[in-house]
Amino acid sequence: MNLPEIDQHDIERARRAIAGIASRTPVMNSAALTDLTGADVWLKAENLQRTGSFKLRGALSKLDQLGDAAANGVTAGSAGNHAQSLAFAAHSRGLPCEIFVPVGAPIAKVEAARHYGATVREVGESLTEAVAAAQHRAIEGKLAFCHPYDDLAVVAGQATLGLELVEDFADDLRHVIIPLGGGGLTAGVAIAIKRFDPTIKVTAVQASACAPYLNGISPSGAVVTLADGIAVKQPGVITRPLVEHWVDEIVSVDENAIADAMVLLLERSKLVVEGAGAVGVAALMSGQVSAAGSGRTCVVLSGGNLDLNVVSGLIRRNETQSGRRLILFARISDRPGGLARLLTIFAEAHANLIEVEHVREGLALHVRETGVSVVLEVRDPEHAEAVVAAAEAAGYAITVRSFASTRTSALPF
Repeated sequence: MNLPEIDQHDIERARRAIAGIASRTPVMNSAALTDLTGADVWLKAENLQRTGSFKLRGALSKLDQLGDAAANGVTAGSAGNHAQSLAFAAHSRGLPCEIFVPVGAPIAKVEAARHYGATVREVGESLTEAVAAAQHRAIEGKLAFCHPYDDLAVVAGQATLGLELVEDFADDLRHVIIPLGGGGLTAGVAIAIKRFDPTIKVTAVQASACAPYLNGISPSGAVVTLADGIAVKQPGVITRPLVEHWVDEIVSVDENAIADAMVLLLERSKLVVEGAGAVGVAALMSGQVSAAGSGRTCVVLSGGNLDLNVVSGLIRRNETQSGRRLILFARISDRPGGLARLLTIFAEAHANLIEVEHVREGLALHVRETGVSVVLEVRDPEHAEAVVAAAEAAGYAITVRSFASTRTSALPF
């Protein structure tokens, strides 16, 4: 198969198409990642792009390429980011837009597409099924179909991000790390970077739960991953050869690494980044990828459209892992004031009560006894040890369910 061709003229055309609508997103040094790796690590904050992801670049480029062929409107299948970006782009051009998303697509992304005026329909369990439905609708309604990644005009649009990196860093840029889903962003940025300087290393990062560029075709059925925005079933016909030609290495990261990266970006960089956008940082933190020994390494944060319920889950997980959330079980007297006495001990030890639940089923309890499961916020593992010691000194038998300590054990049920 001949390599699909995208030349500098195509990328410059795309840059003109996005001008005045898409933002030129900032690059910023990451002190946390620089300290961790011992290298000069920067972030391309495409999560701050209008519509919250890089997809707006490709959508605007595609509409420009379509011209009058999009007069009846446009349609697409999308996991979410392409949906809202195409909806925004179509709205800016005064065009009708119909979007097909998998059932259970992230609520924030679906509602954003509707906010921009698109008609959104949920179909199937995967992006592949959503794309197929959109293709059928395009024929039926004489609409222009806009693929989320497997399209040369879309790839050219994403390549504008690479042009910005070249201009921002010039000769200092030595390594670029990019999230890899369908391949539109990865291929576009790699082309722009490598044409400027073929010696700049380009690494693409997939989520291990769905890694078609490493495994061929991902597992059938719905894929549940924090990186839903890059959970594609198979590589693009157009993008796969481009990725294989222009990218130096492809790696994958697991869910724990992605979660850790999202928390680091939120806590240390004050950036809200969705799982798909954080996989490059996850690769650096987990050691799957090494930063350049000299010059600058830039990690592309491709999107920031994150459901708030995911944020709360990340916070809980991080607090538990870092020893700031203590979960324990205690047997107490099933008489008035029994629970209050235990909670008073925790309060006097300066632990903050998060949750308490009576547990009576499945335990060999005395007739005047009950069990309680308690979640406490503490400062650190040492503080957790002190809280438990205070309860034990008062005569309570404590079983610790979770905190970062060697005392951790399972509940007795």
